[in-house]
Amino acid sequence: MSTSTRAPYSIALLPGDGIGPEVIAQARRVLDAIADASGVSFTFSEGLIGGAAIDATGNALPSETIAMCRGADAVLLGAVGGPKWDNPSAQVRPEQGLLGIRRALGLYANLRPVQPQPALIASSPIRAERLEGVDLLVVRELTGGIYFGEKSLVQAGNGERATDLCVYETEEIERVVRMGAELARVRRGRLTSVDKANVLETSRLWRRVATRVVADEFPDVQLEHLLVDACAMHLVTRPSHFDVIVTENMFGDILTDEAAVLAGSIGVLPSASLGAPRAGTRMGLYEPIHGSAPDIAGRGVANPVGAILSTALLLRYSLGMDAGARAIERAVRDALDEGARTPDVGGSATTVDVAESVLGRLQLAPEPASIA
Repeated sequence: MSTSTRAPYSIALLPGDGIGPEVIAQARRVLDAIADASGVSFTFSEGLIGGAAIDATGNALPSETIAMCRGADAVLLGAVGGPKWDNPSAQVRPEQGLLGIRRALGLYANLRPVQPQPALIASSPIRAERLEGVDLLVVRELTGGIYFGEKSLVQAGNGERATDLCVYETEEIERVVRMGAELARVRRGRLTSVDKANVLETSRLWRRVATRVVADEFPDVQLEHLLVDACAMHLVTRPSHFDVIVTENMFGDILTDEAAVLAGSIGVLPSASLGAPRAGTRMGLYEPIHGSAPDIAGRGVANPVGAILSTALLLRYSLGMDAGARAIERAVRDALDEGARTPDVGGSATTVDVAESVLGRLQLAPEPASIA
């Protein structure tokens, strides 16, 4: 279908809390520039999530936000949380909005690419020689495991006893391992499945299912199993060893934050949360990994690169516009190479300065969009 006859793509914006609104505003400018260059058009709608939603409605994820996102082609999110709502015992918390929207949209896999930008190697605490050739992708299961299991807190003698149940079913493991293997197949053909199978029953199931899925469906993909503690060590001692890592929810949460150190700043890393394909497209929620950073909110110095690169993932995985995604990634790399850096990576540029530098280097010849 040509871009002249296709209806506009609908993008739901969830700016959220802290620096979220600041970086999402710049990410939207990049999408507008892609629209101008490609002939594709976007319509944007904006909703509440997290602390902002709690303040306005008493709910971290209003039903209106869910409905808006379900009707969109993709969702771009800023961040949730902050000291104002930082009470883990509260019945309503900003993080419930993030967990809730993932579940409401059926987003079961979180993708976090880590490829250090050459201009930012010095910002990483890892020695430069260990970062040579690092280009890895973590695929984290999002809707199962201990985060969603039954929880309890009861009196036990003179104290309390808390429990968190970790549950996985075969189908949950199959679908995320399958996605990891599909991605490995189009990269370098190596998949590392991370578990704790020497201790946990859920991990023993994970390992059996991963072995079967890859053997039966992806004989061209090389599979290795790694215990989570070993993986944590190898991420800092030999990160270039990894191609695609697939793992369960809590392990993935921890390992992806560790892997972010490789890039020098969490401000430059994007993420994609994906669901099952639908009518030739794939619903996704895209967000920078940096969180709400309340200490710098409103100061105009937040790094927009993670949010901007998240728009590249949005184009690639939900809209099938890989040329646009590559154009954004090139523009970011060129802007960083030429010194457009916020304070978190050793520069003095503002949020808007960096976005302007990216926009000034964004080049995309008009072409029809395709659906992946």
